[in-house]
Amino acid sequence: MNTAAVLTGLGTYVPPRVVTNEELSRTMDTSDEWIRTRTGIAQRHWADTGTATSDLAVEAGARALKSAGSADVDLVVLATTTPDHPCPATAPQVASRLGLRTVAAYDVAAVCSGFVYALACAAGAIAAGVAERVLVIGAETYSTILNPDDRTTSVIFGDGAGAVVLRAGDPSEPGALLAHDLGSDGSLKDLIMVPGGGSRQPVTGAAEPGPRPADSYFGMQGKPVFRHAVTRMAESSQAVLDRAGWAAQSVDWFVGHQANVRILHAVADQLGMDKERTVVNLDRVGNTSAASIPLALADAVSDGLLAPGHRVLLSAFGGGVTWGSTALVWPDITTDRDISPKTPRSS
Repeated sequence: MNTAAVLTGLGTYVPPRVVTNEELSRTMDTSDEWIRTRTGIAQRHWADTGTATSDLAVEAGARALKSAGSADVDLVVLATTTPDHPCPATAPQVASRLGLRTVAAYDVAAVCSGFVYALACAAGAIAAGVAERVLVIGAETYSTILNPDDRTTSVIFGDGAGAVVLRAGDPSEPGALLAHDLGSDGSLKDLIMVPGGGSRQPVTGAAEPGPRPADSYFGMQGKPVFRHAVTRMAESSQAVLDRAGWAAQSVDWFVGHQANVRILHAVADQLGMDKERTVVNLDRVGNTSAASIPLALADAVSDGLLAPGHRVLLSAFGGGVTWGSTALVWPDITTDRDISPKTPRSS
């Protein structure tokens, strides 16, 4: 019998500081209307100075373990673009702070596709018998790499963390990850990038007083990213639907990476799905990169949208460029969630 990875716990955390569009408009050339019209975002959460990605990851991880009813895991996989340090990986520190003793732990760097990549890594470890239970976390502090003078990126991204616990089980169980699809195209690496900090382009002067060097900030080419995101997420989603034996119309909820509401609706259109079946919470938290899908799942449960037995399609596109999708039937679990309430739309 094939062994499947079964979702058995879900927990999330966002830092308490809420940054509204109105607040950003006081320091840069933008407005609430400009941001909402182009992205659908009304607010985001930013971590306070001194708060690191591991801090958010530990909070979300603890909540996921509580949701699962057990802290007994064999592996921690952390998806992040904003690790505490370039070296070492952040996952071992998170595992230690969670009291998980000497379990295996590693980071996954696939930017906004990171959580879907991490799910596939965890499922592979379970299928191979390397682990029985895996804690998968997506955590980001994007506020630490945003250029405050760049309105094309600073208005989009937020900080947060979401985590799930996977256990070995039967493919017929609710919560089983039924199919995966992953892909990349490194020829498009310049579309989403922090240029400095690696061996190709070391950052100089980053620790000196004064302005940070420009190459230490996150950069993105919005228009081509939009186009490639729609195409790749739709293709990847269709590949997963085919592997799962599902028709697009049979999917109850499409939970895509929360980058832009227009991207989510365009992907749904390409798949022939009703856009009303698209989960959207980016208005409350912005684009939280690798944390966005678990945060959206938790919100969908809390809002009464996502219920046991629902067919769920997950898909993401991120830097690298990378993309990925997976499918599952939602299980009967209790989530442990910390996220902002819905924000009212302005007239």
